[in-house]
Amino acid sequence: MSAEPPFFVAVVGGTGSGKSTVAERIVEAMPAGSVSVIAHDNYYRPRPDLTLADREQLNFDHPDALDNPLLIEHLDALRAGSAVQTPVYDFATHLRLDTTRAVQPTRVVIVEGILLLVDRELRARLDLKLYVDTDADVRILRRLQRDMEQRGRTFDQVLRQYTHTVRPMHLQFVEPSKRYADVIIPEGGHNDVAMALVVSRLQQLLVS
Repeated sequence: MSAEPPFFVAVVGGTGSGKSTVAERIVEAMPAGSVSVIAHDNYYRPRPDLTLADREQLNFDHPDALDNPLLIEHLDALRAGSAVQTPVYDFATHLRLDTTRAVQPTRVVIVEGILLLVDRELRARLDLKLYVDTDADVRILRRLQRDMEQRGRTFDQVLRQYTHTVRPMHLQFVEPSKRYADVIIPEGGHNDVAMALVVSRLQQLLVS
């Protein structure tokens, strides 16, 4: 645990934009134990009152689907120097698991998600806001591969969700939130120049 309060880095962008790659490159470039990562996806609101069929129809790309008050509570606790137990979300059942994941108040805390910059209270807690800007055709192909290989979805399910909620919500919420970003990274983690600048800034924190 660092003696200094965490420096919160938001990694934001549309689905399949390469946010995880950006986060991974930052972690790899920083000293071991200096960076923690929180996924906004794990903060989806649990709806055990609904059947699985009904949960599958929910709009997971709308800001209301996320438990932002809990994430804000956790960010404030980390800034105060306390470890937190973050939820773990099961995308197959659309429920939170009984287990949680411990996150320590390291010097840098990366928060990754598509809708982080939409919420004013969340934005106020983020020290560096990165927006990963990737073409829509690349993003949908990555989404298709991820959901079919990792989340057990069929092609028709992915296509229906993308058409009905993912794309409309991206246009309504995610893309406009780009104006709040401090740095826009075209092509995400594959942009070596941008990544070098971001990593250099974060490395300076450890010696300042």
